[in-house]
This record gives sequence, C-alpha cells and structure tokens, in this order.
Amino acid sequence: MIPAITTSVPAFVAVAIAAYLLGAVPFGIVIARLFGLGDLRQIGSGNIGATNVLRTGNKLAAFLTLVMDAGKGAVAVLVARVALGEDAAQVAGFAAFLGHCYPVWLGFKGGKGVATFLGTLLALAWPVGVIACLIWLAVAKLSRISSLSALIAAALAPCTALFLAKTTVVLLICLAALVFLRHRPNIKRLLSGTEPRIGQ
Repeated sequence: MIPAITTSVPAFVAVAIAAYLLGAVPFGIVIARLFGLGDLRQIGSGNIGATNVLRTGNKLAAFLTLVMDAGKGAVAVLVARVALGEDAAQVAGFAAFLGHCYPVWLGFKGGKGVATFLGTLLALAWPVGVIACLIWLAVAKLSRISSLSALIAAALAPCTALFLAKTTVVLLICLAALVFLRHRPNIKRLLSGTEPRIGQ
C-alpha cells in the first residue's frame, strides 16, 4: 500500500532512507573478508549474496550471510511497523530490498535480493513468508538450482498473499518483478540449460 499524502510524509521518507541504507549494507562482502575469503566480487559469479559465499566452501560464512541479508529486510519492516504502522512497514520493506539490490556503497551493483526478499516477507506477513521459504526449499531439493528456487518462490508469493495477506499483494508483485529483473542472466542460463547447481 502507498501511504496517503499527509503531514507524516517526511517520516515515511525518513523511514525509506534509513531502510535503504540498512539494506545497502553488503553483509556478504563483510563476512567474506572477516573469514579471510577475499573479495567476494572476485569469486564465482561475483554476486554478494549467500549463494556465492557458499562457493568459497565456507558453509558458516554462507549461513551468516543468509541470516544477515534476510535479517536486514525483516528488521527494517519490524522497526518501521512499530514506529509508524503497516504502511511504513511496506515502504521500509521495499526500500531495504532496493538497498540490497542497488547499494550506494558499491556503485549500485548489489545482490539479487533473494534472502532479503524472504526476510522482508517473513516480517510483513509470516504465513506467506513461511510458504515462500518452503517453496524455495522444495524446488532447491528437487532441482539443486538456487536461482530457479528463488524465481518460483518469488512468483508464487503474490498468489499466496491473495489468500493470506491481501494488503501486501501490490508490494509483493513489485518485489517479485525486481527478483526476476535481477535474475536475468540466470534466466538465460536456465533456458539454455547451463545454470550451475548448488554446490558447483
């Protein structure tokens, strides 16, 4: 939902800026350096997310990246909800997701947003978030392809929200569209049958 234009607009703007800056924190790069894994942008796909951290072979670093990337979306939503209500929570969720995908600190070249998408979704509407996570896990188990799991989970999230959290449908459509946009190279590889599987 887009908040109505009221005297609270400056507060919504402040929430959006704060959430964007939180989302823009590149935890994958930070954790990779703390673990002595080098510059994550020079490893594997060059992506800053947990899947690429896993390509270093360090499962703990990948897990921490996953938790932190999901957590920043969830924290942004929860704090905004407590401070200003549900509309602000949705604004914060969208801004945090944008921050992860287009971080100012990295020249607007960020991650693909899957973990942040799921964390945001869990905080916005936990039943929808849980179902999205289960879909991701099921597809990953069957296909061993992380990107395919993410795309299917993102595509089905707005459909699930129609039954469980209608107020989030518009936001989830926007987030899902961004997930697909960020996965354009993966989609091309999926169509050509060259997309790498988890663990490769």
